[in-house]
Amino acid sequence: MQQTNYLKWTRVLLAVLFFIPITLYFIDFAGILPDSMHRLLHLQLIPAILGGMVGIVLLQVILVLLLGRIYCSAICPAGVLQDIINRIFCIGKKKKKGTSRFRYTRPANILRYTLLGATILLALFGITELLVWLDPYSNFGRIAANLFRPVYIWGNNIIAGQLAKVDNYTLYHVTLKTVNAAGLTAGIIALLVFIGMVVFRGRLFCNTLCPVGGLLGLLSRYSLFTISFNKSSCNSCGNCERACKAEAIDSKSLKVDTSRCVDCFNCISTCKKSSLHYGINPLYKKAAKKEEQPVSSQNMAYNRRSFLATGVTVAATLPVISTVAQSVKEGKLTGGNEKRRPITPPGSINIERFKDKCTGCHLCVAKCPSQILRPAGLQFGLGYLLRPYVSYYNSYCNYECTICSDVCPTHALKPLTVEEKVTTQVGIANFYIDRCIVNTEEKDCGACSEHCPTQAVHMVPYKGTLTIPNVIPDLCIGCGGCESICPVNPDRAIIVIANEVHQQVSKPEEEEVLDIQIDDFGF
Repeated sequence: MQQTNYLKWTRVLLAVLFFIPITLYFIDFAGILPDSMHRLLHLQLIPAILGGMVGIVLLQVILVLLLGRIYCSAICPAGVLQDIINRIFCIGKKKKKGTSRFRYTRPANILRYTLLGATILLALFGITELLVWLDPYSNFGRIAANLFRPVYIWGNNIIAGQLAKVDNYTLYHVTLKTVNAAGLTAGIIALLVFIGMVVFRGRLFCNTLCPVGGLLGLLSRYSLFTISFNKSSCNSCGNCERACKAEAIDSKSLKVDTSRCVDCFNCISTCKKSSLHYGINPLYKKAAKKEEQPVSSQNMAYNRRSFLATGVTVAATLPVISTVAQSVKEGKLTGGNEKRRPITPPGSINIERFKDKCTGCHLCVAKCPSQILRPAGLQFGLGYLLRPYVSYYNSYCNYECTICSDVCPTHALKPLTVEEKVTTQVGIANFYIDRCIVNTEEKDCGACSEHCPTQAVHMVPYKGTLTIPNVIPDLCIGCGGCESICPVNPDRAIIVIANEVHQQVSKPEEEEVLDIQIDDFGF
């Protein structure tokens, strides 16, 4: 009994150590947690693959081949969130004898591996839309950034208001501008899918829809350590089957589907006969292999049929996938002719690379101190859905800020130094004289020029004593300082137009500071 408690509580402790810091990192608006916390997200499998982190990918593969799908029960925040939902749903519900919270079901291998194959093939064609919707980490990120974070800030503002009434200003009011309809809808959909699947079928998302679960499921069949039955002591009471949220335990035939088992160890802790144990995979025991030969042959035949059926299904979808990929590449599914390209964050290099690597986790949206990043809806077409774009309507990109490129776990935003950031041109300011109040109202302004950090926007003579803005494209980095401050509404007189491929510009020369010696009082 001590060993079973040890296994379960070790898993719970690991889950807490990963889930709480990751969640706090998403909702932290005050910058209390260090930026280096983003390295914890590199352990997520899809970001590690897209980011080219070969060492971490190999580490995850070795981990599953040794211990099973520990990743799904302890490292993946979406998996831990589903466990929390399951625990909340079970509160107040008494377990009556004979009732079944979960029950064994045959794996939906054809659907599971078809989705896995389609996700991989589409990604190879440069289409990551399916991955955006199915990646567990990105779904959790959208929930945390668009639901948990606003609720956290709302609670902070309520408490700050109450404290201010007694002259306590420990907390301060925070204005949130990053949550829009697209991000909120995506977060709600992800959370409802998790809740619905957990309530009715436990870890159904992980074992049917999730590409990470499908990939790890293939490997976990051959894990060195697995959960298995001690048939001599088992009385087939079914407690383990009812406790298995992965629906992977058949208590009648005394089998555990290791491809779906997420190693939560709930089954072991509920077994009163200690008939379940976590040890060496029977496949690697010669004696056990001979003893289980009839069952193994049957399983091998079933797995062979499932594999062939899945292979035929995936092969049949290849022409469709190729057509879809080609259509998206040609712009047929991007919503028609876009009036404006999205301004992608510094470090994205170009829009095509950014779309291929970004999974829309919205971490950069949550961490941007200027709150200029927004999740995209359909305004830029289906191919850019849920990716972040830059909006300069209320603020601008801080000249030397590199936070978004620093924290991006997939390296869709290449990490930039400050020197690289201040010379990266994400777009060019375009001036529309017919909107400018200097022209329409003949009033002095110059706000855009005053807020330009590179002197790309400067004032030139216009009429009489009036001056009007002029843009030097070779100096502009597209930071939006000019657009955000322009007083003209709703269409600004100066707007940053995105570069499809980011360019490098020269850093503006600093004015020479004269060393003047002052005698006496300087008169």
